[in-house]
Amino acid sequence: MTKGHMYRHFLALILAAAAGAASAQLVDADPDWKELQTPPPPPLNTSRLIGLEMPASSLRFGVDPGSVSIGADGVVRYVVVATSTSGTVNAMYEGVRCSTGEVKVYARHNPDSGWVPATKAEWQPLQQTRNSRHSLLVARTGACIGHAPNRSPEFIVRDLKSGPDLRFLAN
Repeated sequence: MTKGHMYRHFLALILAAAAGAASAQLVDADPDWKELQTPPPPPLNTSRLIGLEMPASSLRFGVDPGSVSIGADGVVRYVVVATSTSGTVNAMYEGVRCSTGEVKVYARHNPDSGWVPATKAEWQPLQQTRNSRHSLLVARTGACIGHAPNRSPEFIVRDLKSGPDLRFLAN
């Protein structure tokens, strides 16, 4: 192994260790954090959805801009709607915790009975949770700025509408 290869290997190990430490710090940043009681889901409104670009998905996703909120606990809550090609609508009331990169589904909408609380609602990592690519997209394109919630629900809505390429142009 050449000196250049050894240096790059050593640098890669240090960067990986630093990333792991930063990730551990992120989760442990506030060990006393408590989630506040979650407000009930807002009425489902599918007429004004902000579309999410989800390549390679047969579902169309959108966020109801009127449902976006930031709790005093730092959780960004919103309603996301998934529509199939046949027109079937599924909606979820979710929360993103930017400081730890986690998502939680609080309720699912049933067309016959309305909102139904999710069973076993637990925080899950955004990047490792199957079926939550839309949640990661919401976090990255509007809900979070780094590891903090965006400035306000209005800024979240603005950034979701702008898309990832334009979100920081108009402050």
